[in-house]
Amino acid sequence: MTALPYLLHGAILALAWFLLLNLAATACVALLAARVPIGATAGVPSVWLALRLAPAALSTVFVAAIFVPSYWRYEPRELVEGFDVTLTTFAVLALALMAAAIVRGITAWRRAERRADDWMRAGRPLTLPGSALPAFAIDADAPVMALVGVFRPRLLITRPVLDALTPEELSAGVAHELGHWRAWDNLKRLAMRMSPDLLCATETGRSFERRWAAASEHAADRGAGDGDRARCALASALVKVARLTPPVSMSSEPISALIAGGDITDRVQRLLDEAPVAARPPRAARWLAVAISSAAVAAGYAPLLRAVHGVTEILVNTLP
Repeated sequence: MTALPYLLHGAILALAWFLLLNLAATACVALLAARVPIGATAGVPSVWLALRLAPAALSTVFVAAIFVPSYWRYEPRELVEGFDVTLTTFAVLALALMAAAIVRGITAWRRAERRADDWMRAGRPLTLPGSALPAFAIDADAPVMALVGVFRPRLLITRPVLDALTPEELSAGVAHELGHWRAWDNLKRLAMRMSPDLLCATETGRSFERRWAAASEHAADRGAGDGDRARCALASALVKVARLTPPVSMSSEPISALIAGGDITDRVQRLLDEAPVAARPPRAARWLAVAISSAAVAAGYAPLLRAVHGVTEILVNTLP
């Protein structure tokens, strides 16, 4: 098999594998979603983020780390194989899935940029104690305290919000947005929008995104509410901003706003309840688990490559 047909054949098989695993992972995640205890994970955004990105992530890792090395190592280069109609169709569908994801991501990015540009037309710089981010006071119809941008984030606050909050409440709100910044939540929002999978078109996928948004708000609230006074100040800020006017819907954009995610009543109640944060496993235990998992993967890697090549040959010889 000459170089171009060999590479083209490998690309078609890689895309077909991506689609098949993506569909299988989507089905598994949808079934798993009904069994995840919502109450136990309400404040753990990583659970919902992992579930939302799982189909695309698992498919990508499999193709890049397993199929491609398997094909490169075991597929004979001197043989010339035809292009199966079914596998080629799978490859085209996978490309369509990826193209749709790119379009969604670009659309969300541009919508957020246009919104930020509109807000910034009459913006003036603000100096906020304890914040390393550029901050601006802006004019907008709805009350906004929001972190805008992924790689060049800015903190934007409308003048009605600045007038309504006390210095302590403002400081707590800023600390909340800094929590989103440190967690890279805007990047995570964008990753979910441009994840190449079918979850985006299902209620399950939208449910994951809503639950992640609520959990990320709780996480940012906890980071901003260190101490009784800070928690009470943040709770008061949430109530005041929510009472001004209804919040602007920005769920499909990489923007983190103070009151745009999660139920305000639930967030305030959690802040005032002083619920203890679950302790994380010791760092040594986490590294030990990583080391054991890596050793297990390394031991079974070569047999796995051969097995995947065998399954690929079965698909090629069986499908029309």
